Amino acid sequence: QVQLVESGGGLVQPGGSLRLSCAASGSDLSMYAMGWYRQAPGKQRELVATISRGFTTYYADSMKGRFTIARDNARNTLYLQMNNVKPEDTAVYYCNARRIDPQLEDYWGQGTQVTVSS
Repeated sequence: QVQLVESGGGLVQPGGSLRLSCAASGSDLSMYAMGWYRQAPGKQRELVATISRGFTTYYADSMKGRFTIARDNARNTLYLQMNNVKPEDTAVYYCNARRIDPQLEDYWGQGTQVTVSS
């Protein structure tokens, strides 16, 4: 079992920056592919970015060039650096840990609210 706890959300002005963290416990984070997802009110949860066990990253188009995903396996922590944020980035951001070998495992954090507003 993996427990994920997100932190770092809050209110930020358009054009500002925010760094989200996801602390993992219960297992070694290095064994999992990790990702950030978000869900805005009235919308489906969507992918923000992922990072593989080998540190390969993937970003949704609207986040490219503004967000950076990183992992620190020694600290068992996942990060999301958010720069030049926009009002449409307002959402609850969720951390995810996933692997399929030796069996499918899929874990989610409770989410952290990010609000972009002046």
